[in-house]
Amino acid sequence: MQHLIVFSHLRWNFVYQRPQHLMSRFAKKYITYYIEEAISDGEEDGYYINKTEEDVHIVVPHLEVGISNASKNAERVQNILETLFEEQYITDYLFWYYTPMALEYTQGFEPELIVYDCMDELSAFKFAPAELQAKEKQLMSVADVVFTGGNSLYEAKKNAHSNVYCCPSSIDKQHFEAARQVQVEPKDQQQIPHPRLGFFGVIDERFDIELIRQLAIARPDWHLVLLGPVVKIDPASLPTEKNIHYLGSKTYKELPSYLSGWDIALIPFAINDSTRFISPTKTPEYLAAGRPVISTPITDVVNPYGKMGLVHIAESAEEFVEKATIELNKLDKSNWLRQVDEYLSHISWDETWSTMCRHIEHVLERENIHTI
Repeated sequence: MQHLIVFSHLRWNFVYQRPQHLMSRFAKKYITYYIEEAISDGEEDGYYINKTEEDVHIVVPHLEVGISNASKNAERVQNILETLFEEQYITDYLFWYYTPMALEYTQGFEPELIVYDCMDELSAFKFAPAELQAKEKQLMSVADVVFTGGNSLYEAKKNAHSNVYCCPSSIDKQHFEAARQVQVEPKDQQQIPHPRLGFFGVIDERFDIELIRQLAIARPDWHLVLLGPVVKIDPASLPTEKNIHYLGSKTYKELPSYLSGWDIALIPFAINDSTRFISPTKTPEYLAAGRPVISTPITDVVNPYGKMGLVHIAESAEEFVEKATIELNKLDKSNWLRQVDEYLSHISWDETWSTMCRHIEHVLERENIHTI
């Protein structure tokens, strides 16, 4: 088997999302190594490695504490990778980038193929490195194939490379359909009254804090359940109304049990640079769970979900209240659910993975070898 070496800005155990879904499948086809960003926590340079139940090898380079020169650190990480390749007998391999910044420590390697899976416009995110756009341009120049995580990103990147494909984040329908059946309530949600309007995901600069505050104030008898880690924003800035419940991070396995107890699912993202190109995976996940969905006008939610009538689109707290009231008073959702199931029948992570495999295999037929 060939090796697939993945360079990511996301920790494997942070939030289960696109990289985890895809690499768990690629591990059936390649010996897969998922390289996280280095951390400074050791007495000497080296790496930790462990294998997930899906057979993905998670590698964390660790650097000796006290050395903080950025260019020197990149050289040290590259030395760690060279050691990894030698000790793990990695000689026939493909490179897969989630972050262009990994180019800083992957110089001189000779992958048979280079993939750039552009799942987000990282340069628009808070605390993004100043050199990220330049690094992406460099990555585009050496990549054999580029995938984008949604239609908006595809439109933004399609002219930057000759081999770009839109591969939107998809869904594990069976996993989330379990939420349509009544489940045992998680303990931390049991005492929260109905109606419940819920959200799961990372609570960061993309999250519309003021919208949630206004919604909670407008309907104090409704309860907002928010699941997920708070990152890159001050937790003290979050609204603290009594009907807002922050339940913290939950595992991917736990999400259906929480969803089953919600009346409505929310996508309360702000409309700003950081959300301009996002394609929230939670949209089809909420729908597979059978939950009515209300979203701010994120482009990749409006089209196709809003235009098809599968998701309500609202621009203000007043509109969220209006759409939620309609759903809470709706007794029969069977026709909507049929439309949801018809749409979701055409998408899956297995299909997304298979499509990517076909594009990769097509390029591999040319037997390209690179020196980055």
